[in-house]
Amino acid sequence: MDAVLFDFSGTLFRIESAESWLRAVLADSHVTLPEPELLDAARRLEAAGALPGGAEPSLPVPAELAGVWQVRDESAELHRAAYSGMSRLVSLPDPALHDALYDRHMTPAAWRPYPDAAQVLEALCDRGTPVGVVSNIGWDLRPIFREHGLDRYVGAYVLSYEHGVQKPDPRLFAVACEMLGAAPENTLMVGDNRRADGGAASLGCKVHFVDHLPVEQRPDALWPVLDLVG
Repeated sequence: MDAVLFDFSGTLFRIESAESWLRAVLADSHVTLPEPELLDAARRLEAAGALPGGAEPSLPVPAELAGVWQVRDESAELHRAAYSGMSRLVSLPDPALHDALYDRHMTPAAWRPYPDAAQVLEALCDRGTPVGVVSNIGWDLRPIFREHGLDRYVGAYVLSYEHGVQKPDPRLFAVACEMLGAAPENTLMVGDNRRADGGAASLGCKVHFVDHLPVEQRPDALWPVLDLVG
């Protein structure tokens, strides 16, 4: 392989739990909720799919949000509108908390790298294999990589909101390959979403999938990438 492309959420990093997300925002906002109400609100936020990078909605997306939801990763405005809209389906003590929740998920504190991410990226760097990150997202994730010390290994970031298209559109993968100077047929795409990340196959890339699991449950799923690269 001439290069390796990685997805962000669920592949290299994992977002905090909905409960941790809500607790952090309540603490920062100096708002208290009785424990049963807090846990119930966290469950309802998760069911609504309101946490970007978290679970998909387990309930139907309301008709008034359905159109935005489908293209939410094509711009920063659409991303905020979609996720804040889903968050507002859940009643919270202060309406301002919904914007605070959205802002929280973009902070480095809300994300943890998978245990093997740094070692695998460093190994690829040592081999001289260029690395790119291709993500469906509505905000700049570069500070997350910098804060966690992984930015040094990434040669290209291709983010959907900066290009106005989202995976599985092959144009995103093509941009990444071009930025890294790699032929698609000699490029490996690593991701957790078979539909979105699998779009790289239509360009000729090899594709490898990992499971989107909590950090504690997935200590070493990225190591096979090194064998695939050869």
